Amino acid sequence: MEFFWSVIILVGGGWLLWRGLKRSDEQGTLLIKIIASVALAAGEFFFVHGELGQLQSGSPPDNALATFASVGSILVVGALLAGLWTPQISALLFSPITNLLDGGNEKPEHRPFYSIAESRRKKGDIVGAIAEVRRQLGKFPNHFEGVLLLASLQAENLKDFTAAEITLEQFCASSAATDNHIAAAWNALADWHLKTGRAANAARAALQKIIARMPGTELALLAEQRLAHLGGADAKETIEPGRLAAAHIKHLEKNPDDAEVREKLAVIYARDFRRLDLATAELLVLIDDARHAPKEIARWLNLLANLQIELGADVATVRGTLETIVARFPDLPVAAATRERLARIEAKLAVKNAGQNVRRW
Repeated sequence: MEFFWSVIILVGGGWLLWRGLKRSDEQGTLLIKIIASVALAAGEFFFVHGELGQLQSGSPPDNALATFASVGSILVVGALLAGLWTPQISALLFSPITNLLDGGNEKPEHRPFYSIAESRRKKGDIVGAIAEVRRQLGKFPNHFEGVLLLASLQAENLKDFTAAEITLEQFCASSAATDNHIAAAWNALADWHLKTGRAANAARAALQKIIARMPGTELALLAEQRLAHLGGADAKETIEPGRLAAAHIKHLEKNPDDAEVREKLAVIYARDFRRLDLATAELLVLIDDARHAPKEIARWLNLLANLQIELGADVATVRGTLETIVARFPDLPVAAATRERLARIEAKLAVKNAGQNVRRW
């Protein structure tokens, strides 16, 4: 049993030492402390072991001297070890409390700061602002926020759209550019063209880059929608619902938590394809997800009730949906409006049951 506990203590102590060494910012100092502690402990062990041997064969005066030497050396070594390890032991014991107060020993996120550039921009020092953005991008190459700020300064302040386009082209060709980044970049360039009163053709050319880069995606279809609003011979008035639904489905396969897109897909199912079952399935994914705010869940339940009415669901189905709002969120303002709506439904049912010919809703 003594051997078992000795092994546990050795293994546990070794693990704590290794963990402390790995997480420490002063690994060299900590390693020296470990070596010194092992040497002290080993030396003390052999010294005390020798003194205990003396007790078995020595005379009483010698035994007293050996005992005194053993106890004294243990106290001295203990004091030395305590001096070495008190900071680490204190940190281990009290760090859970101090971490709650000061955020612990996690290093702050290393990221670029553009406040100086923004300040110079507000003061009209555009050249200085650009120089500061480039300085930050030198430390953090292809950081999207910085790239977009640089292109904005070139386009909006210097009116150098060629330079802005080159800046965005270089970023979009890099491995750091995601599809969302690319779409945001070219949408921004289109906005700058329109904002400064340039020809809509330049804005259309920027949007076409999205369609050419990622055809068939939701981002490309959204770019097509913008093209339609801008007008022109190459723009379509509407996007076929099937294509838009397919793009939404493809997007949700990669981003299943995108509530906005899932809601759009549900509305397309209901209003374009008259498929209440598919619309209900999509909305229930959102409604049953407890991570969403109660206000949003109540809104989706109301949307579901509206779609049920539009597609001719029976009264009991609609009433069940509305009653869910009241039951789950009785204290929200929407619950009061829902109770009034339920009261109107009950009144219509009473009239219908009396045999009068009334509309379904």
